[in-house]
Amino acid sequence: MVFSGETEWTARGLQRCRTHRAAAAHIKPRLVLGIETSCDETGAAVLDETGSVLGESLHSQKEVHLKTGGIIPMVAQRLHKENISRVVQEALDRSRVAPSELSAVATTVKPGLALSLGIGLQFSLSFVRLHERPFIPIHHMEAHALTVRMLQPVEFPFLVLLVSGGHALLSLAKGIDDFLLLGQTLDEAPGDTLDKVARRLSLIKHPKCSSLSGGQAIELLAKEGDRLKFHFRSPMGQHYDCNFSFAGLRNQVTMAINKKEKEEGIQTGHLLSCVEDIAAATQHTVASHIAKRTHRAILFCKAKGLLPQNNPTLVVSGGVASNEYIREMLRIVTDANGLQLLCPPSKFCTDNGVMIAWNGVERLKEGKGILSHTQEVSYEPKAPLGRDISTEVRDAAIKVPSLKLKIKS
Repeated sequence: MVFSGETEWTARGLQRCRTHRAAAAHIKPRLVLGIETSCDETGAAVLDETGSVLGESLHSQKEVHLKTGGIIPMVAQRLHKENISRVVQEALDRSRVAPSELSAVATTVKPGLALSLGIGLQFSLSFVRLHERPFIPIHHMEAHALTVRMLQPVEFPFLVLLVSGGHALLSLAKGIDDFLLLGQTLDEAPGDTLDKVARRLSLIKHPKCSSLSGGQAIELLAKEGDRLKFHFRSPMGQHYDCNFSFAGLRNQVTMAINKKEKEEGIQTGHLLSCVEDIAAATQHTVASHIAKRTHRAILFCKAKGLLPQNNPTLVVSGGVASNEYIREMLRIVTDANGLQLLCPPSKFCTDNGVMIAWNGVERLKEGKGILSHTQEVSYEPKAPLGRDISTEVRDAAIKVPSLKLKIKS
């Protein structure tokens, strides 16, 4: 049975649906170009607002820095300058997006190596002024923290552990630009420690490690080593906070290497017979230290009601988060405390343009930190992530219960 007016209503409704579909078809998706040059990777990517990577390009300086024994800022700057234009153009070409179609350009402006940040910012400001596009300055660590939300739904708040060659910090993410800093490294970062130990062990001369970074070499050789052959004290055992320290551990390892070189009659620059054992013990101590500080952060957040009752989450990112041994040790901690552990794939843990573009997408959606192409912007080599509440964590003096942090290398 057809009621009076129903046919007319249906016709009008269908027409409205067609009109809406036609309008939707003409709505241009918001597109963001992300540019990353905070350290030794020149990265660029174009993303749409759903997180789809339309095009990306990445130039790594790893091989150059392996030969020089570490990152030399002026060399990194020169390589960024030589490659940034090509990398950005490749990302645009692969995405088939013209500069005029971009909704915004997002670029890392803090923290990082000053000379490297400067190249990315200078290029980006010239680009947005030429094409009259909005500019979104990005905090490098914020981008690492939010990358996981590009890959799967993760609601705020969640706990974040960021560990890399230049950083180590624990923070509570309450929003895309709202973080509580629980603790950070007091000296050097874990990736830096692993790289320096690898250099001291001359692992670049090891047949299995000639093309690997220091951290990758340590992880590979640790699988064949016996960590119990060397005992290194876990740092800051009597400090009941969430800060990190790795310099003292590196000194312990250096003294052990010096001793073994004398015992074996080996000169500095040559491989010891026990490099696998030293690698295993070093990796285990780094992982244990990270796990214990993260455990305290979890207990603090739970005690203060900072994490949700349902499905609380720990997100781990940064270059060192690619280390499988460290991930497994963190899994012991999260399993014991009822947290979900989320780690982006390794390619998104290291520095890249995709994570910067996604941070730009998140900010664009919420209308936060979007600048005109005419505004002046400065880079900041040092920049904390959010509000520092590490003193509150220390004052809480939470003792971490013992967990069996033992896994196979």
